[in-house]
Amino acid sequence: MGNWFLIKFIENDGMAFGLDLPGNYGKLILSSFRILAVIGIGFYLHQLIKQNSPKGLIISISIILAGALGNIIDSVFYAHIFSESTQFTTATLFPEAGGYGTFLHGHVVDLFYFPILRGFYPDWFPWIGGNAFEFFRPVFNIADSSITIGVMSILIFQKRFFILEEKVEETEE
Repeated sequence: MGNWFLIKFIENDGMAFGLDLPGNYGKLILSSFRILAVIGIGFYLHQLIKQNSPKGLIISISIILAGALGNIIDSVFYAHIFSESTQFTTATLFPEAGGYGTFLHGHVVDLFYFPILRGFYPDWFPWIGGNAFEFFRPVFNIADSSITIGVMSILIFQKRFFILEEKVEETEE
């Protein structure tokens, strides 16, 4: 059974699960999309507050905004304040030669790893029989957790958050 919680240092160049858009323009497009998404979420949050929306919805959107902003800050500044790390060397803070990347080309640091279950697929499974499996492989950070918690709370409490808005609209008509 072993270790079910580990701290790992992963520099994620892309998005969730290490997926990325290839090349320098891919990272620039991803970073620009993140910034536009945060601006859009900020405007939406402002509208929710003006409309006196349910507090739970406002909190959930705020948590999503905070997580997205945290990943942007990591992506923007990490490349400027750290040297590049390799599997043999660790990054240095404020290196004399400057950081390893340019504006909007930084990595996001992921560190939480929960390999809850480890084992092997039975030999009789087609294609993957005998191969190792690990339940909950992703390595993530606090910002990712914040986004996930915000989205999950909206999904779980959607009837409470959005039916109230529909009732208000019906009484106005």
